[in-house]
Amino acid sequence: MGNDNDILHASREQIDQIQLAGIQKTVIDVYEHIPFYKKSFDEAGFDPYSIKSLDDVARIPFVQKQDLRDAYPYGMLAVPLKDIREIHMSSGTTGIATVGAYTEHDIKIWGECFSRAVDYAHGDENDVMQICYGYGLFTGGLGAHYGSISAGCATIPISAGNTERQIRILREMGPTILACTPSYAMHIADTAIEMGLDPARDFNLRAGIHGAEPFSDNFRRDLERKLGYHVLDIYGLTETMGPGVAIECWEQQGLHIAEDHFYPEIINPETGEVLPDGEWGELVITTLDREASPVVRYRTRDITRIIPGECPCGRTHRRIDRIHGRTDDMLIIRGVNVFPSQIEDVMKTFPEMSSWYQIEVDTDHRSLDIVTLKAEPNPDVDLDSIADIDRLQKRISAALKAALSVGVKVKLVEPKSIPRSEGKAKRIVDLRKEL
Repeated sequence: MGNDNDILHASREQIDQIQLAGIQKTVIDVYEHIPFYKKSFDEAGFDPYSIKSLDDVARIPFVQKQDLRDAYPYGMLAVPLKDIREIHMSSGTTGIATVGAYTEHDIKIWGECFSRAVDYAHGDENDVMQICYGYGLFTGGLGAHYGSISAGCATIPISAGNTERQIRILREMGPTILACTPSYAMHIADTAIEMGLDPARDFNLRAGIHGAEPFSDNFRRDLERKLGYHVLDIYGLTETMGPGVAIECWEQQGLHIAEDHFYPEIINPETGEVLPDGEWGELVITTLDREASPVVRYRTRDITRIIPGECPCGRTHRRIDRIHGRTDDMLIIRGVNVFPSQIEDVMKTFPEMSSWYQIEVDTDHRSLDIVTLKAEPNPDVDLDSIADIDRLQKRISAALKAALSVGVKVKLVEPKSIPRSEGKAKRIVDLRKEL
C-alpha cells in the first residue's frame, strides 16, 4: 500500500491538481454520455468544456436523488451495459430506488477506498474482519468485503442477522475488526451481556468500522466500553459509491475524505451557496474517476462541515465532521429544527437509560405538533414505583426542553420493546405524514 500511503500524505497542491483533472474529465463524460446532464447543463447555460479551476465547480447545476430516481433503471449510466459488472440499489421509501453501477475499475477503487479503514484502524494482513453489514443490493456488505480483501485481511462474510451466531464467531474465531451498523454492534454487545459474557474480555476486537447511520459521541463511548475496542466512523452512499467515501482515522477527529476520488463541497441547503470550511451545511459530492455511475454535484442531504486544519495523524486529505443528521431526517417541530442526534446527546446524560429510543411525532386536535420520546431504561435500573418512573420521565423531559426549546413527552417503555434492526435503526416515526 505504499502508493496509497503516498497519496494520503500528498500536498494540497497535488490533491487540487488531481481533483481538477478528475472534474474536467467527469463533467465532459456525463455531458456526452448521460442525457440528463446534457439537458441540465444546457438549461443552466453551463459549458462543461470551460472548467479551468476548482472555483468553476460552483457554476455547475446540482443533481438530486429524485433526478436519479427519474432515470431508473439505466438512465444515469455513462458506459454500455456490457461494461457493467455489478449493480446496487438504495432502499427507496417511494418504491423507486436509485441505481449504482460499477465497472471492474469502479469495484477496484471501491475496495481500495474501504481498505483505508483497515489502515486507519492500525490493521493489515494479520487481521480478521467480521462483516455483518447486509450483503446484497445494500452497498454495506460488499463494500466492506472488497475493502477487507484489498487490505489483505482474512474475511468472515457472515452478513447481518442471527446474532447469537455472530457472538459465537466473535468468541471462537477471534476477529479483530467488526464491520456493521453502530446500532447492530450495540445489539451484539447487549445480547452478549445478556448471555452472561463480557464482550470486552471474551472477544478479541481491536476496532469497529461502523457506518450507514449517524451516532453520537456518547453512543460511541458506550460501544467502546462494552466491546473493549476503538470505534471508527465510515461514510458513503450508493449514489456516489458506497462506504469508503470518507473514513475516520484512529484520532477520531473527523472523517478523511478520499479526495483523490471525490470532490466535496458544503452548501447552504436553502440557497445552494458554497460555504467556507468550518461552517455546517449540506454535503455535496462530485465523483472524480467513477466510470459507470458518475455524479456531478450530488446533493447528499447529509449535514456536516469540512473541518479546518490538519489531522494529528498527518494525513492531508480534508476531513468532514461526523454526520449531524440529514435535511430530510430533520424534524421541524413548531418551527424549531430538531435532529435525532440532539435527542440522543441528552439521553446519554441519564445513566438510567439505555441506547434504545424512538421519536414519535403526531399532531393534536389543534394541528399542533406533539413529540413523544419512547425510551428503554437499562435492564438493571430499579424503577419500583409509578412515582419513580414519573420522576425520571419528567427529568428527561425537562432536559430535552432546555436543550431543544421544544416540549417533548417522555414515555419509558419495557426493555426490548423498541424494535432492533440488523441494518439501520429506525429512530423516527412521523405520523404526521400519514394524515
